[in-house]
Amino acid sequence: MTYTIALAQVKHPLDHDPLRQVDEYAARAASLGADILVFPESLMTPYTEERHAFLKAAEPADGPFASGVRDAAARTGLWIAFTMNEINPADPELPFNTAALVDGDGALRGTYRKTHLFDVDFTRESDRMTPGDALFSPVEAPFATIGLATCYDLRFPEVARTMALAGATLLLYPASWVAGPGKIEQWRTLLAARAIENELFVAGVSRADDTRIGHSCIIGPRGQLLAEGGPGEELVISSVDPAAIETTRAAMPVFQHRRPELYHLD
Repeated sequence: MTYTIALAQVKHPLDHDPLRQVDEYAARAASLGADILVFPESLMTPYTEERHAFLKAAEPADGPFASGVRDAAARTGLWIAFTMNEINPADPELPFNTAALVDGDGALRGTYRKTHLFDVDFTRESDRMTPGDALFSPVEAPFATIGLATCYDLRFPEVARTMALAGATLLLYPASWVAGPGKIEQWRTLLAARAIENELFVAGVSRADDTRIGHSCIIGPRGQLLAEGGPGEELVISSVDPAAIETTRAAMPVFQHRRPELYHLD
């Protein structure tokens, strides 16, 4: 039986009310028959180098923002993946960049604190957030077993493989993918690579702000592009057939051919 993935490719709203944005996109996705709706990274606040802004917005994982998203899920019956700035009790000056998954009843089913921080020549995420210390444990939904990672994690194939080996059939990557030379091509290629090498569905949703690429994608287990957004705000949506995973793995049984005893990875 098929199911439908919707990606809310948004920019930070001018009224600074992302929960209104969540409600709007959840209603639209539900009206189109979606089963799961995914929002991008930096949903609560704009992606910014200003440490104070990220810190000021931080809330507990059960705070007002997360509760508002859970209410939207319960109203619409959608599973929703979203991101938040989560207070870090051990170091209040450096919150977590946290992704969360709620089910169609509005129950929180799992959280993931971004483990790989984007420290490069023009920005250092470690200056304003604390990395998580565990990968996401896939969650079984009625339509898929869902894995979750965030933006820069996409460049680390070990993250996807770990979740695939734990049973994931759908990987979600909320992102704030920075624009630049070749960045759209890298985004598409990396999403397709994670799908091909693990023979499952991959959905990546990037913000559509001026310095972010948009181009959210839904990729099938053979690497086929099932849907892609443009550079602006939109709802990217596609139905997928989970039977394609079994067919793909029967034709190309990479999991049977693995030689983990040879993979000495540090």
